[in-house]
Amino acid sequence: MKLHWGHGIAIFYSLFVAVLVFQVIRSTAYDNSLVSEAYYKDDINYQQHYDKLQNTLSVGDDFKVVADKDAGFVELSFPSYHKDVSGVIYFFNPTSSGKDVKFPIKANAENVQRIPTAALSEGLWKLKVDWTAASKAYYSETAITL
Repeated sequence: MKLHWGHGIAIFYSLFVAVLVFQVIRSTAYDNSLVSEAYYKDDINYQQHYDKLQNTLSVGDDFKVVADKDAGFVELSFPSYHKDVSGVIYFFNPTSSGKDVKFPIKANAENVQRIPTAALSEGLWKLKVDWTAASKAYYSETAITL
């Protein structure tokens, strides 16, 4: 049997459809767990997030995050002039959303909180601190390596 141009077109379209089916199957297996579940809500509330970032910039060096890998803790120092600090400390792991951990802010009398890192896996973490003090909201994001 001799191949002519009709067979060539049929082979081309058959391969094209096979590649498309393969890509669709492969794309459904993609893990998109690192995307926010509340993407649209987060987008609408971005101005509030931006205001928190500006408030944190106004605090300056009074807010510090120190990760001591050898001692096995992360130390957060909040401004000493705020006595009613509350909020959430969020350890975000960029490689797997299953490793993410949240802690409530419970600063001591010196406005310092130490969080042990023994239960956290080694590697890169993003430390997201969303806190409120004196009826003002603040937000800080710091990359740390454990």
